[in-house]
Amino acid sequence: MTGTNWAGNLTYGASALLEPASVDELCEVVAAEPVVRGLGSRHSFNRIADTSGVQVSVAKLPALVEVDESAREVTVSAGLRYGELVEELDRAGWALHNLASLPHISVAGAIATGTHGSGDHNGSLASSVAALELVTGDGSVLTVRRGDTDFAGMVVSLGCLGIVTKVTLDIVPTFQVRQDVYEGVSWESIAANLDAITASAYSVSMFTDWGDAGAGQAWLKSRADVTPPADFFGAAPATRELHPLPDESAEFTTKQLGAPGVWWDRLPHFRLGFTPSNGEELQTEYLVPRFHALAAIDAVRSLAPAIRPHLFVSELRTIAADDLWLSPSHDLDCLAIHFTWRMHVPEVTALLPALDDALSPYAARPHWGKVFTSDRDRLDAAYPRIAEFRSLADRLDPTGTFRNEQTSGWLGRV
Repeated sequence: MTGTNWAGNLTYGASALLEPASVDELCEVVAAEPVVRGLGSRHSFNRIADTSGVQVSVAKLPALVEVDESAREVTVSAGLRYGELVEELDRAGWALHNLASLPHISVAGAIATGTHGSGDHNGSLASSVAALELVTGDGSVLTVRRGDTDFAGMVVSLGCLGIVTKVTLDIVPTFQVRQDVYEGVSWESIAANLDAITASAYSVSMFTDWGDAGAGQAWLKSRADVTPPADFFGAAPATRELHPLPDESAEFTTKQLGAPGVWWDRLPHFRLGFTPSNGEELQTEYLVPRFHALAAIDAVRSLAPAIRPHLFVSELRTIAADDLWLSPSHDLDCLAIHFTWRMHVPEVTALLPALDDALSPYAARPHWGKVFTSDRDRLDAAYPRIAEFRSLADRLDPTGTFRNEQTSGWLGRV
């Protein structure tokens, strides 16, 4: 049995897709199968979720959203998508600190790959994890909490440690957000004011095609009681709602023009009730330390003639540091440089080594769920605790139940 990822650029090689209806059933599957990989909402663009054995989805485990107000935590079933969680959480008077661009991704999958939202003071989605429950390679259930030995190595796990069944997340009181878009932020303004630009709202995203004009749009997501500037470093306020792609309808994007709304309907770029595209795209993303941000931007700009024919749009945004071993923002505040590519698979594949070469001098760390060519040596250099993660994976999964060709190439485990 095979399936494809959301983008359609991959056909999985799994022999079967199993969807256990209980944790006990999941334990039996893992104990019986020699090779297993967890499969989330299929939003990864590389083979991180592929396997020669069976894929296992936890989407059919009993749905759980359990708020502990005294601890300011919510425990959720791992297969739940963020979009299925946020409204129920908000009705209880609570919120997550941030969300990714798409609310359609699964909680466990997003966390395992280090997926993030944005904001100078906002950590990745994984940074809010307070506890995990997972089924390990021998079919037993393991629960870990923040502060436990190796916990920081178990959150962004690339699916190498087990099948996550429940996740406990930090929560904050619900809040309102407004979104304001500005048009035309020049490269000169970005170079002179990057720190001020990214500090100007709760979350800031700039969209560019790497042309000479700079960032065509800047999206500011602010607390609703904050008044945005009339002039944004030379950029003018948009007078109509926009899509990150200038020629696309804004029908699927979250509301703009300063209209206040609940956090879950403003922090993502795209509305919960709509699928923003048919998936015919590829994605690449690198996170670079803030102190290398401008040099990394210049390095990408030098490749603009090769990049632009294959690009839909790029996004620049910031993420706060965390302590998670394989998080792309481990120990460093970062600038994320994201590429949404056209489905030009051969051309993008050929371009990726040059992009990797251009960014590696700036300690760039790739997003684990997107397409990139960083080899083991570069990953070793970028992730100071990757050797400890290898040891942790060997200890929790000594028979290699959860290994696959992709993660073995990254981690050097066969």
